[in-house]
Order: sequence, then structure tokens, then C-alpha cells
Amino acid sequence: MTNQNYPIVMKSVPTFYFIGVTTTKSSIMKVFPLWMKILGREEVVIEGMDCKIHDDPEVYRRAVAQIKYDPLSLGSLVTTHKIDLLTAARDMFEYLDPYAKITGEVSCISKLDGRLEGHAKDPITSGASLDAIIEPGYFGRTHGHVLCFGAGGSGVATLLHLINKKDQADRPEKFTFVNRSQGRLDHAREMVGSLSTDIAIEYICNSDPAVNDGIMEKFPPYSIVINATGMGKDTPGSPITWNGKFPMNSIAWEFNYRGELDFMHQSLAQVESRKVKVEDGWLYFVHGWTQVVAQVLHFELTPELFDRMNQAASTVRGK
Repeated sequence: MTNQNYPIVMKSVPTFYFIGVTTTKSSIMKVFPLWMKILGREEVVIEGMDCKIHDDPEVYRRAVAQIKYDPLSLGSLVTTHKIDLLTAARDMFEYLDPYAKITGEVSCISKLDGRLEGHAKDPITSGASLDAIIEPGYFGRTHGHVLCFGAGGSGVATLLHLINKKDQADRPEKFTFVNRSQGRLDHAREMVGSLSTDIAIEYICNSDPAVNDGIMEKFPPYSIVINATGMGKDTPGSPITWNGKFPMNSIAWEFNYRGELDFMHQSLAQVESRKVKVEDGWLYFVHGWTQVVAQVLHFELTPELFDRMNQAASTVRGK
């Protein structure tokens, strides 16, 4: 079957897609069947769609068309391609949630009453993950800032989450983006430009890890340093060098949970000397996936259900 010039595979079983780069290497391939068992939806299978980073727009449109026009293609989680996919296929969606409109990206494709919906779940995901890492009033107590390497979707989502914090003590005085390309920085500035916030936001365009070392070393103690670049997973390396010094008592947050994870190893090497607290991306991974699965399969993700799904996921971690 074809629709609007796109070949559509008519699935014989309910199919949930994962649009990414190296989908077969993801733990979700082992986790997903466990979750379907918990949900009593064992007939639903997961299928990866690997696309090149910044792929041809037609590749993204074909992927969206498959979900839109095949009744048993239920929806998808989108990683890495969130902005590019929506840019290529915006006209194919009947509904975009408010975060998708602000960020210009979709991390979740779902269907409801015959309409194709796009959601940006990252602000919820990064928010739930960050709230699990720091206690309420953290910034008011410590006066730490946030340094985010990478100004893509997950980095911007973290800033949106902090901007929306009602209590001033839950907002940092300053949030700094460092990104290799100016385009992503401009996109981030455009997104938050319309929002009123007392957080000072700085945008630095730089691709030299040694320069990033110098930027990081100027940050106050208790700052949060984030690797939201995809380096160490989708691309090799780290945004900093092994000579870079983390702020004292800082939190190093690696958004990835698989791959070489150079940034995480660099921060682990300073746990004793700089009192760095290291967090990887596992919790982000579980929050991100459970949010999207709940949206696509239309069930309520209660705290109790999240705990059960998180526990099931942890049984296959690292295997």
C-alpha cells in the first residue's frame, strides 16, 4: 500500500517504533517486552528505525507516513532526530503539544481519534530526572549555576523545566549553553526569548574541548555540569578534556547511559579530588521511555506503575 507517494507496510501486529541512530544497541529492546508484560499488552512489539544524523528530509517523512497510514503502527519514540524530523514532516501532524511548538521538535509520535499527534516530552523527562538528583531549594542553598554542553532538545528542555520552577530557590541564577554550531544556540535563544525568567542565560559557540575546560573551571562550587551533546554515544569523545577541572562539589550529569561515556569517566576521576557527584542517563532513559510509551498506548503512568517499570528495566541494565 502507498499513501501520498510513500510505501506503507501493513503490519500484522501492533508495532511501536523507535526512531534513532543505533537502535539495536539500546537497552529498550530488552526492556520493552518486560514492560508490555506488566501492562498486559504482550502483543505489542518494538521495531527500530535507524536514520543517519541530519538525514534526508524524505527519510523522516517516510517514517512518519508509516505510522500515520498503517493502522497497527501505533506511534514512536524519537531520539537524536527530534528537530530534523519535525522540520521535515510538520505538515503531516494534526496536533502538536505546547512544548513541541515552543521547542520545534517531537520526541513522541502518537495517534488519537484518527489524528497524528506530536509531543515534546523532554521538559517533563529532564525535569523528573533532575528533581530526583537534587533536593528542593538546591540553588538557593548552594548558589550553583548550570553549565550545559549541547543546546539540542534535552539541554533546552532542562532549562525550560528550571524556568517553570515557581520557587526562586529552585532556579539557578545563571544557565550557560556551550554548543559547537551557532544554529542550535540561535534556536535555543529563540525558544526562551519569549519566556519571562530571572535566570541569566548565556550562549557560547565553541567546539574546542580545551576552551570548554577553561569555561567550566570558572563555574562556582555546587554547579551542575551537563553533557547533552550525544558525544560518548552517537559521536566519539567528550566536550571537555581529561585536564578539565569540575567545580568543587559539583554534579556531573551525563545524559547518555550507553556508549563510551568519556565525559562520565572524566567526572568519575574527580569524585575524590573535587568531590564531584556523578549521575548517568539511566533515570533519564527510563523517564523518557515510560512517558512516551504511556502517551502512545494511552495509559496513566502513576508513580506506582513507574516504580514497577523502573524496577523491571533495572533487571536488564548492562546486559
